[in-house]
Amino acid sequence: MFINELAEKLYFQFSTRSIKDRPLIVGIDGLSGAGKTTLVKKIEQELNDNNCEVVTFHLDDHIVERNKRYQTGHEEWYEYYYLQWDIKRLTTHLFELLHTSCNKIFLPFYDKSTDSTSTKQITVASDSIVLIEGIFLQRQEWRRFYDFIIFLDCPRELRYKRSLNRDSYIGNYPARLNKYKRRYWLAEKHYLDIVKPVRNADLVYNA
Repeated sequence: MFINELAEKLYFQFSTRSIKDRPLIVGIDGLSGAGKTTLVKKIEQELNDNNCEVVTFHLDDHIVERNKRYQTGHEEWYEYYYLQWDIKRLTTHLFELLHTSCNKIFLPFYDKSTDSTSTKQITVASDSIVLIEGIFLQRQEWRRFYDFIIFLDCPRELRYKRSLNRDSYIGNYPARLNKYKRRYWLAEKHYLDIVKPVRNADLVYNA
């Protein structure tokens, strides 16, 4: 499927939605290195070019401070899956508010350079499409809030290559590989095992 076809499908979902007093909420799900951010940018541009208002949330903008997700006494994969984000806060301050037609969303934005968060306001019009991009989007706490979910499916070898080449901030290649094995890939396996996101998505987009 081409990007314009995907955008057309989302616009159809938007224009035919039964509840008109809130935005259409679309989840762009996928594992690390799948290309979610790139896909979202292309979808957003295509929708904007067709005079559709779009608001995008990147889940990684809203992670918590390091002391809340590292050296907590839990295994690293658990920290990544369950502690990387304040799941309860995002539920109440993002997902529930979008569902109640609230047009002012206040969320913490994480600053890696200072390891701190600051709250910012995002305005969301009721006649817009909201794209929420990130990993683990179909977790139990959030699944019910989406009107449409796209899972970006990408071959594992390509995802691994992208991730390991991208995340140089972790350290040298062996350090990156070790961290991905301990933390990220085990959490992704947990997600695939318990949530089955490919099967439950409304559309699987092959990268």
